[in-house]
Amino acid sequence: MKFLLRRLALLLLTGWAAITLNFVLPRLMPGDPIEAMLARYQGRLDPRTVSALKIEFGLNSHQGPLSEYFTYIGHTLTGNLGTSITYFPTSVASIIGSALPWTLGLVGFSIVVAFCIGTALGAAAGWRRGSRLDTFVVPFGVMLSAMPVFWVSLLALYFLAFRLGWFPVAGGIGTSQTVSISGIGSIISHAALPAMTLTLVSLGSWVLLMRNNTVSVLGEDFIKFGRAKGLPERVVAYRYAARNAILPNFTAFALALGFVVAGAIFTESVFSYPGIAYYLLQAVLSLDYPLMQGIFLVIVVAVLCANFLADLLYVFLDPRIRLESRS
Repeated sequence: MKFLLRRLALLLLTGWAAITLNFVLPRLMPGDPIEAMLARYQGRLDPRTVSALKIEFGLNSHQGPLSEYFTYIGHTLTGNLGTSITYFPTSVASIIGSALPWTLGLVGFSIVVAFCIGTALGAAAGWRRGSRLDTFVVPFGVMLSAMPVFWVSLLALYFLAFRLGWFPVAGGIGTSQTVSISGIGSIISHAALPAMTLTLVSLGSWVLLMRNNTVSVLGEDFIKFGRAKGLPERVVAYRYAARNAILPNFTAFALALGFVVAGAIFTESVFSYPGIAYYLLQAVLSLDYPLMQGIFLVIVVAVLCANFLADLLYVFLDPRIRLESRS
């Protein structure tokens, strides 16, 4: 319990620091989003409208930085993330609410599948170190880890979608369908290619991580003890080696789940997939401070919650942590 309380206190402190940086960093960027909006409307906004927009978006120069900071904290705690400049007058909360399910479905599915397959392959390769499987898996994992995601996305889009026509070229759903049970086939067909791309690119890191963890565990005393007891190799491999080697993977998996909210900016941009990362890129290009801050806030909360979930899993999976917390 003490371990979890310490981690929770650290989580709250990290969350406060991240929210503070989320407030400061966009204001250090050059340019003014109101000027970008004026360019969109070709200067057809009168000065009173410009002044009202600056107040609405928290860019009122008459308000001090400290006052702006506490106003931002109050709005954040109450769920008021402001109004988007790029998609004015749509609120940031509604944009995030509409984009978040697309990213959770696409990137979440890809990470879970890549984690399961990569962990299984890595454990088998590490246990059979020096075998044919190991000599194939290691270069395969290195090759996949070195592949830029945008390059793989462009190749998949060109050959599989544009040339062969096996998958839709862009979007998250067909123009004639709606997000409903009847349009679920269109949703799956649009998400299949970006999901396969993300799974393929992220597979290599899980394979290498689990393989290296398994190799490092093989020299531990508990492996020798299991073999000395006369246990079958299958039991030693899965209950002794894999169970301990997978612990670092859970931390990486929890972080990956946190970054599911961020999605894959390059992949969603290449496939024009309507997820969080796609809107984040549009917000950065348009200097949309409220939308940037709202998306960053969701990413921070997701990462912190995923870290705390990893700590909970460690307490149940690793008895050494429970013993340390009692001492």
